[in-house]
Amino acid sequence: MINEEIFVLSLPYSQNKNKTVRVYVPSHEEGETFPVIYMTDGQNLFEFEKDRGQLGSWFTHDAVKEEYNNNGKAAIIVGIHNDSTPMERTNELTPKNIGNFIFPPEMPEPVRKMLVPEGELFDEFILNTVMPAVEQRFPVKTGRNNTAFCGSSSGGLFSFFTVLSHPEIFSYGGVFSPVFIMYDRNDLEKWIRCTIQDINDLPYLYMYMGGADDMEKLLDVQFEWVCGLLENCYPHKQLFKKVMPEQKHHENAWEINFRAFLHKFLTQQ
Repeated sequence: MINEEIFVLSLPYSQNKNKTVRVYVPSHEEGETFPVIYMTDGQNLFEFEKDRGQLGSWFTHDAVKEEYNNNGKAAIIVGIHNDSTPMERTNELTPKNIGNFIFPPEMPEPVRKMLVPEGELFDEFILNTVMPAVEQRFPVKTGRNNTAFCGSSSGGLFSFFTVLSHPEIFSYGGVFSPVFIMYDRNDLEKWIRCTIQDINDLPYLYMYMGGADDMEKLLDVQFEWVCGLLENCYPHKQLFKKVMPEQKHHENAWEINFRAFLHKFLTQQ
């Protein structure tokens, strides 16, 4: 038996900048392979991060062990760090080609100018750098049915973007508290409809939103609108929506929903 372990990689990102990527591999027998979930905010995914004064933890490795104990199935978790400033994180996880942005009236002009979307660059990094490195070094099952993506807040927006942009690569997307509010509705609807119209096998979308703080309440308006749109143009069997009004915009809520998302993903294996 090979014991569970979290591996730390440093992979080239852009302009001589490397990114930290951590990979949790559960305990396994020699030659055993696992499906894989790629995730944003790798700095908040594992328990020991809570001791470093981070926002909290998703306790993903505990979720994997619990799922294995209950159902005999496990997954490898790949956490891509977003460990720069909040604005740089927003830029990394915000795609440009979805459409025009809507800025709150109270947002100062200098802050608006700092928003330089690089979501496409982050997407490219995952597909062309992270995934090949992970598949080469770790016991992952390759192929669409064995590959998922998950994220929260700006990461939820990015997860929505990347799984719909690459349905041939990802079969499941965890879209937690997504920041759809960034975009003009007409542009967002056009992007969604144009993107999914040519997809024969659409990925499963796990859509989640809370409601117990100002941030979740703000995001919920556009979230409900997007979900309403999807209910009219997306296969119902591939769409799951969950709202927990008692939950805040926080890792504690995303931990709960990750466990449910993990179970759904693994039980279809």
